[in-house]
Amino acid sequence: MAHDLKPLSFDKVKRYPLAGRQSKVNRGDLAKPVKAGESAAAFLESLPNILAGADLKSVAKAMIRAKSKDLPILWSMGAHVIKVGLTPVLIDLMEAGFVSGIALNGAGIIHDSELAMSGKTSEDVPKAMEDRSFGMALETSQFINEATLKAYKEKAGLGETLGRLLVDKNFSGIGDSLLAQAYLRKIPVTVHVAIGGDIIHMHPEASGEAIGASSFYDFQVFCTLVSGLVRDSVLLNVGSAVILPVVIEKAIAVCRNLGYPVEGFVGVNFDFIRHYRSHLNPVTRAKDLKGTGYELIGHHELLIPLLALAIKEYAK
Repeated sequence: MAHDLKPLSFDKVKRYPLAGRQSKVNRGDLAKPVKAGESAAAFLESLPNILAGADLKSVAKAMIRAKSKDLPILWSMGAHVIKVGLTPVLIDLMEAGFVSGIALNGAGIIHDSELAMSGKTSEDVPKAMEDRSFGMALETSQFINEATLKAYKEKAGLGETLGRLLVDKNFSGIGDSLLAQAYLRKIPVTVHVAIGGDIIHMHPEASGEAIGASSFYDFQVFCTLVSGLVRDSVLLNVGSAVILPVVIEKAIAVCRNLGYPVEGFVGVNFDFIRHYRSHLNPVTRAKDLKGTGYELIGHHELLIPLLALAIKEYAK
């Protein structure tokens, strides 16, 4: 042998009976086969009570608890949530009382407004880049940039102003518009813009001054919403990896600095893959502040309808 080491003997390892060990998975947690024609409640109960299966149910029950206590349920959402067709589900949750406020990024208002104005959204970016037309839809830019200027002149928020104008113009698709339906229900929508990050910033109507002022106004409104996050409130981030998580962080920071008791809330992140910032805010941040955090990774077009289904079934 090239060395003098002897194999370690395992003869004297200390063992114990399996029956006495605490285990993370038990028979009662296992999934149950679903039969054709069974109810939604039966489907939910068929899910394994393990990891995401358990967490989805816990999030639904946390939202029901928050509503029963008249506590905030805040949603921050990236544009992808709108692009994959989830606005009818979210509007239904609004109507049922499970949405107290919505924060969107700049792209969110583009897709929502286009759906309201024309019933379609989301251009073919590679093709449009090739023919030099990417981001150059006339009505999209004119409507949103004019709304931004109006919000600036009226010293109002961009989210509320857009919702009001969509309703006033009575576009054919306002029934599927988060902005319009939230406005009609007096649910605050705030918009948090990264200047240069959206197609409407490439047009002659765009005003950096108006964009900045109206988005800053909305940040202050969002801070007002966040100031109400007390024990058992819920804060969800859906599909925003950077912009809204950092906005959440700063809103929590300034509210706590001003003496608001922002702690004990339930922080939830839904996304395709795990990201550092969206995991930190709100999941880790909620845990750090004496609350609870959940992260559910997967396609929004599956997870959000599942969440809505669970809420409705458990709220019966």
